[in-house]
Amino acid sequence: MKTLLITCEYPPFKGGVANYYGQLIKHWPVSKKPEVWQIKGAWWFLGFRLFKYWRQNPEASIIIGHILPLGTPVWFVSKFFKQRKYVIVLHGMDFTFAHRRSRKAFLAKMILGGAKKIIAANSHVAALVSARYPKLSSKIVVVNPGVSQLSASNQENLAPFLREKYQLSNQVVLLSLGRLVSRKGVDYTIKALASLSPAERLGLAYVVVGEGPEKTNLRRLAQELGVAVIFTGSVSEAEKWSWLNLCDILVMPSREINDDFEGFGIVYLEANLSGKPVIAGRSGGISDAVNHGVSGLLVDPEDLKAIATAIKSLSTDLAYREKLGKQGRIRALENFSWERKAQEFYQNL
Repeated sequence: MKTLLITCEYPPFKGGVANYYGQLIKHWPVSKKPEVWQIKGAWWFLGFRLFKYWRQNPEASIIIGHILPLGTPVWFVSKFFKQRKYVIVLHGMDFTFAHRRSRKAFLAKMILGGAKKIIAANSHVAALVSARYPKLSSKIVVVNPGVSQLSASNQENLAPFLREKYQLSNQVVLLSLGRLVSRKGVDYTIKALASLSPAERLGLAYVVVGEGPEKTNLRRLAQELGVAVIFTGSVSEAEKWSWLNLCDILVMPSREINDDFEGFGIVYLEANLSGKPVIAGRSGGISDAVNHGVSGLLVDPEDLKAIATAIKSLSTDLAYREKLGKQGRIRALENFSWERKAQEFYQNL
């Protein structure tokens, strides 16, 4: 059976959505991998191309990677082929943003209604679709992103170099890693650290890895509150995994801001894969990635006291850190391998 993936984001494009599709195809469970159409620019010509493809490949399974705009021509062309079905993949903001305007909401409803299956990358977006369209609930399945042990083990270990460069010996290292945007919660982490007494902050080092539009504001906030923060800027893949190996706790209390939320949070699984516990915000699809009390701690991302308490709890208890880190690693390897996730996806076509 032929399979076609149509997406706007695919490696070498960066980001969680591109990584989802890239890893999915890489670990496809049968030898014949899907054909990939990465649409750039004039997406409206997709209809003509798909009409020809479907006519030549009547049994093909079509995977639509973005409900809008790509779903529109696919839904329209499907009307000419009554037996042709397609699968829609939803990650989170693609669904909520599609319902901000009535015209887009109408299209989204038609596209979802015509789909054979709706594959949600997290339980949160699955719940959002079910709440808005109860009649579509039977079509919805959840296939979370996975994590690759190979990606972690194939990298040069730069941790000793980084530890010396940033003078982190004998420090409990807190790490935030990702694009520096408001919802990631780095600002709340800085504020939570500021709420601790000097004695409680003694021996803690906070490292922020990544770039983004909030970097200047975060630097200013840390300076104003007297919190020492190491901003590394963007890093290589080897440096990313080295920071995950070097740190003691990943702290990313992401929150939802105006329908902008964390679809899943692969970095939590990557930290677990490195044997590290996480502190995460209870928002969006994060509860799929983090099992509270097993692989890390889930907190109210807008409660500074809760974030500070979680930091104190893990930073002062080595045995607790090691327990959650070990459990998190086992969970990541057993439940979130890309081989397993690709098989789950394939079974729902």
